[in-house]
Amino acid sequence: MSILKKGLAGTPVKILQEKLGLPADGQFGPKTEEALKAYQKEHGLAADGIAGPDTFATLGLYELILLKVGTSGDTVKKLQAALGVGADGKFGAGTKKAVEEYQAKNGLDSDGFAGPATLAKLGLFAQITPDVVSKSQIAPQDAAPVEASAAAEAPAKSIWATIKGFFS
Repeated sequence: MSILKKGLAGTPVKILQEKLGLPADGQFGPKTEEALKAYQKEHGLAADGIAGPDTFATLGLYELILLKVGTSGDTVKKLQAALGVGADGKFGAGTKKAVEEYQAKNGLDSDGFAGPATLAKLGLFAQITPDVVSKSQIAPQDAAPVEASAAAEAPAKSIWATIKGFFS
């Protein structure tokens, strides 16, 4: 999971809500969606109520950027350009392979996910500091088991591993 949308819950949702000036209950419901759409519209983003890498970058929430297969947008284009692969803005198998190779050559976990640690090493965003990388990691109190599907979609130490759905 590298996007936030209505029906999700967890630490990344709390971080988003705090940035939007909302009560941070960690539940992405209608009020979060409404506030996010308003922010996106105001900042020239697609006002779809779904927060992904481009929205996170615009919000300054670099700790929430997690690029993986299926992710798309300007942030993916920047990653692809930095890796020297075709910059079409769509994170596919070729981009994943380039990320894994870069990670292996640079002492990072070679998992194919481009999160803050990989983006910092690439120098993709000056705003990604060691503190931001630290914020992107799971806190010990949040290390409780989560739904298998959420855990399978995120690196083990990522705060994204705390995401779960709350609507059935």
